[in-house]
Amino acid sequence: MHAVYILLSEKDKKFYVGYTQDLKGRFEAHVLGAVKSTKLRRPIRLVYVEICIDKRDAMRRERYLKTHHGKMFVHNRLKSYLTG
Repeated sequence: MHAVYILLSEKDKKFYVGYTQDLKGRFEAHVLGAVKSTKLRRPIRLVYVEICIDKRDAMRRERYLKTHHGKMFVHNRLKSYLTG
């Protein structure tokens, strides 16, 4: 199974979207600064996860969440979380 995940940077309040087969290991890599794209944006929080059975589905979902409509979906889905 594959996970599509969204991280929220505490530093710049922006999202990072990714996918992985090992969510725990990948999140630990982000937290430790081993991922180039989030290293300077730490601290980060895991705020959203979707599980996909197929890698291609996870890749498509990640791509969608990075589009304008995908970002609108994320903001609507996490609205109450983001506003408190």
